[in-house]
Amino acid sequence: MKIALGSDHGGFELKEIIKAHLEEKGIEVVDCGTNSSESVDYPEFGYKTAKAIIDGVCERGIVVCGTGIGISISANKVKGIRCALCGDCYSARMSREHNNANMLALGGRVTGRDLALEIVDVWCHTEFQGGRHERRVNKISDIEGNNMI
Repeated sequence: MKIALGSDHGGFELKEIIKAHLEEKGIEVVDCGTNSSESVDYPEFGYKTAKAIIDGVCERGIVVCGTGIGISISANKVKGIRCALCGDCYSARMSREHNNANMLALGGRVTGRDLALEIVDVWCHTEFQGGRHERRVNKISDIEGNNMI
């Protein structure tokens, strides 16, 4: 699996921790920035990370900002992205099993290191269940398609 990873300044430290963690587990990472804790705008990095998935460079993506809210909203504006903001392992598992989330968002200022890495591990190792859930995910895509210009 190849994972795109992006953050703003508020998520930079946690992004770097996640990056090292994934690489240690043999997962290839494409770092979409930012590359320091200097102030930047999260929409840029949510978009860059989402684009890596849409363009087929990566299978999934993880984004981090201070709360995870802004960067997840930004990523979800990209057609085909289903970015789930998760603060616990159960939500991370369900986002994959039921929603086929192709991006995970975390809050660097609200999620502790150990919990964040647990969430990442659960999310990375959980597969989409399909079945009745596929019908629902397809409906999400239908809504997205009807509202895109």
